[in-house]
Amino acid sequence: MTTPPPPGCSPARHGPPGLWLRARRVSDADELAAMTSLPLLRHGTLRPPFPNPDAVRSWLERQNPDDLALVALLDGALVGSADLLRQMGRRRHCAILGMGVHDAHHAKGIGAALLDALLEAADRWLDIGRVELTVFADNEPALRLYRRFGFVEEGRHRAHAFRDGTYVDTIAMARLRPGWPGGC
Repeated sequence: MTTPPPPGCSPARHGPPGLWLRARRVSDADELAAMTSLPLLRHGTLRPPFPNPDAVRSWLERQNPDDLALVALLDGALVGSADLLRQMGRRRHCAILGMGVHDAHHAKGIGAALLDALLEAADRWLDIGRVELTVFADNEPALRLYRRFGFVEEGRHRAHAFRDGTYVDTIAMARLRPGWPGGC
């Protein structure tokens, strides 16, 4: 027997069976705070330890309506989150990508599912021609995922962030929409 979809969810095109995607909600604050406090996820982001659920809720309440923010649900639990932060003015054709996957669910296709959904929306619905991101230079799994989806390295930020007691480099990457006039 097939489990009915959670309210407001769509099935993911990638990832494990039973993976659902939906818009991120303010009510996700507690689960997001718990997920971002996990050691592997935090190690791959610029987030400090011990996120405050009230601060996460406040951040969610202030989201820009032009941004697209998704969560991934597996067996009813939040296992990933990703967003495209739309830029403004003469950079309105650009968005900045951010994402994270629960420590217990790495290498299961959840990041690919979130990235696929965001890029499809960027290409087919939002007219975003350029998606940008920064990733820690030592995060090989993330680099492989981004390359698989067409992102290319554009530069290195040396000693860009303080992580685990040392300064680390990040890689600037971007993806131009296939066939986009700005993509040369």
